[in-house]
Amino acid sequence: MPLEFLSRPHPSPASAAERAAVLADPGFGKHFTDHMAVATWTKGQGWHDAGLVPYGPFQLDPAGAVLHYGQEIFEGLKAYRHADRSVWLFRPDANARRFARSAERLGLPTLDVDDFVAALLALVRVDEAWVPEGGGEESLYLRPFMFANESFLGVRPAHNVTFAVIACPVGPYFAGGVAPVDIWITTSYSRAGTGGTGAAKCGGNYASSLVAQAEAYEHGCSQVLFTDAATHGWLEELGGMNVFLVYADGTLATPPTSGTILDGITRSSILQVAESVGLTAVERPLSLSEMAAAIEDGSVVEAFACGTAAVITPIGSFKRAEGDPLVLTHPSGEKTLALRNLLLDIQSGRAADPYGWRVRVC
Repeated sequence: MPLEFLSRPHPSPASAAERAAVLADPGFGKHFTDHMAVATWTKGQGWHDAGLVPYGPFQLDPAGAVLHYGQEIFEGLKAYRHADRSVWLFRPDANARRFARSAERLGLPTLDVDDFVAALLALVRVDEAWVPEGGGEESLYLRPFMFANESFLGVRPAHNVTFAVIACPVGPYFAGGVAPVDIWITTSYSRAGTGGTGAAKCGGNYASSLVAQAEAYEHGCSQVLFTDAATHGWLEELGGMNVFLVYADGTLATPPTSGTILDGITRSSILQVAESVGLTAVERPLSLSEMAAAIEDGSVVEAFACGTAAVITPIGSFKRAEGDPLVLTHPSGEKTLALRNLLLDIQSGRAADPYGWRVRVC
């Protein structure tokens, strides 16, 4: 039976004035809407007890499995308000399918695509007033997640699991807006290895990246670029974003998702729209040495990072422990910004959607 997310209204939601104050300067990931969608899975019964409830804490036992074994996954996507005040999601089915793949890898129960999307629609509809006005970088960020919610200190897949979706109005991910960022290349730490969880969107991948991210900060960089765990010679991805290189001949290249790289929704979208801005997209292994030589001789003229939160962010340079920084010829490149503007225009309704990516909420 499909899940039905029935609403239990918040007894004391934020006032219009409180909400307006948040929407005037939302930041990123700081303020949350009045409600959240929840559902429970138990072994032998499946999914049940779905609903919309007031936003609030979960009660976890100190022996909760997720606290000890990290069995959890999450997703991230946005709802956009168009000029006619309608509200739309961007590619929620793609997030749903990736959520299912992550669940399988982490030994969690899968959630049907229709149920995943139903939870998103129900939450955005009940908290529609929290969706910022369109026209800029603002949107309503949605965070679906699932975790082992069982009091048991044994290493096995949990028999009780919680699914939830929370939402927060957001502005630009980087406080500086659309400005080139510097990236630190780490060859000391690895994000993922063959056979690991690199292709899953789970917290452990991000936790393991934080020490390298701190290393990046120490070198004046905003993000860290990981190389492969075996040789540290091949590009993989940033701590929270995929990476692309723009060649002078019009080639747009990114490493293939071979099990150690997250299959980003924004990444996938860029590969599909690249031709519209005069680029030929290719997925192929990219070595660190090739990238360095291509930037130094001018073959690679632009580079950018991409993800749901930041959309597309131009890269100014790559810094490394050995050798001078690799400085891009066009750090605020024409093609990078053209791709960014095209994606934002599709998401916000300013451009046509020939791909059928948008899903109307209300």
